Amino acid sequence: METSVLKSELAGTWYTDDPVLLGQEIDTYLSAVDPAPVADLIALILPHAGYRYSGMVAAHGVKLLEGRAFKRVIALGPSHRVAMLDAVSVPDVSHVETPLGLIPIDRDVVSNLLEQEVFQSYMPAHVSEHSVQIELPFLQRALGDFKLVPIVCGELGAAAARAVAEALIGELDDETLVVVSSDFTHYGRSFDYVPFTDDVPRNLDRLDMGAFKLIERKRLDDFLAYVQNTGATICGRAPIAVLLAMLGDEANVKLLKYDTSGNLTGDWSTCVSYVSAAVSGHWKAAAPRVAEDELPIQLTSADKVALLTLARHEIAARLRRDEPDARLEITPAMRAVMGAFVSLHKHGHLRGCIGEIFPRRELVQAVAEHALNAAFHDSRFPKLREDELAEIDIEISALTAPRKVGSVNEIEIGRHGVVLYKGTRSAVFLPQVAPEQGWDRETMLAHLAMKAGLGLGDWESGCEFHVFEAVVFGEKG
Repeated sequence: METSVLKSELAGTWYTDDPVLLGQEIDTYLSAVDPAPVADLIALILPHAGYRYSGMVAAHGVKLLEGRAFKRVIALGPSHRVAMLDAVSVPDVSHVETPLGLIPIDRDVVSNLLEQEVFQSYMPAHVSEHSVQIELPFLQRALGDFKLVPIVCGELGAAAARAVAEALIGELDDETLVVVSSDFTHYGRSFDYVPFTDDVPRNLDRLDMGAFKLIERKRLDDFLAYVQNTGATICGRAPIAVLLAMLGDEANVKLLKYDTSGNLTGDWSTCVSYVSAAVSGHWKAAAPRVAEDELPIQLTSADKVALLTLARHEIAARLRRDEPDARLEITPAMRAVMGAFVSLHKHGHLRGCIGEIFPRRELVQAVAEHALNAAFHDSRFPKLREDELAEIDIEISALTAPRKVGSVNEIEIGRHGVVLYKGTRSAVFLPQVAPEQGWDRETMLAHLAMKAGLGLGDWESGCEFHVFEAVVFGEKG
């Protein structure tokens, strides 16, 4: 296998470039801390500032690795310099180099991840990105030899975070450690964030611990909402969200150390907060995947009723604060990883329809999110009002994974949903669209081309088509 090395650019700035002095510096941090042991350690949250600022906080987490035998580290950090929306990147290299030596990339895992839509390999995201690289000398010193899966995260919504998590869960074992790299609040005019000017230390503590309490409770959506609502400048919110989506019910998140640069320098006009935390317990179980040719999908009548109830409850809860909690039994079939669309109709007319084609998370999660998207985020329609709630009926389409077809002659009207790709253009129709409109195959493809922003006849050449199948069920039967 060809050797290609990503050399860390942090040496000499973020920490010393002398390997002997660097090892001694890390050893000094590690010898100065004595955190309580954590059984069943599976992950760490660590800061990523220069060692003179956050090295001691990081040491509280890394110290727990001494004497443990992790053969692989999956390290997730945010992208500070390269914009990526709902995507993450893994580098196309064989090794990463720090002053303490070469770390081999787990190429098998990277190859598996790149098969997922949310993963890409975009080298500019890695070359000067410190968030992952700052953790590596600490890990080298504590663990010795290990294989690395470095992941730089763009801006991730809840759905994309769950998609990344689902892909990673399939690569985890007892010898894999997950490291999430994040600083917490960046306070001051230089960070364009001054939500308060009095009693800065106390207010920073309250702000940071408000976020951490939601991490501790594994509340992914609430954590992202807290960051959005407070404006908290937690740079690693995306990798933290991925971590939360990976955790099983019995996993435990424990704060090890909290500090700020203000405490170190005495300068509270510009201040960054640092957290070290340990995660113990077990990962969320990987959901069963639905095979492309596995039809009919084994959703019982009770499953369908439960999913429709969930969709309506999510919409009602957004409209009415006093909506009681939904108490639903989530069955294994509802946890299958599938694509899904939620459609709303009002008096027989479409009132909203949004979904996802590619299977990347549990069906129940996709339905819950896209019920809200169909009601409030379909740009073709105004947001649903509370007085309309009783007038809409809900339809759910549970989808198999798309597969490429070699010819449009393989597309069967009434059976296949179709995705059209041509250059940068794409569009999709669900299986029920053509029969509802009375279209034959050619007419359906012409309308699909127009939906993609192409001409009526542009589907006839240069296009790629993928098909999928669906189980469609609704409140009107």
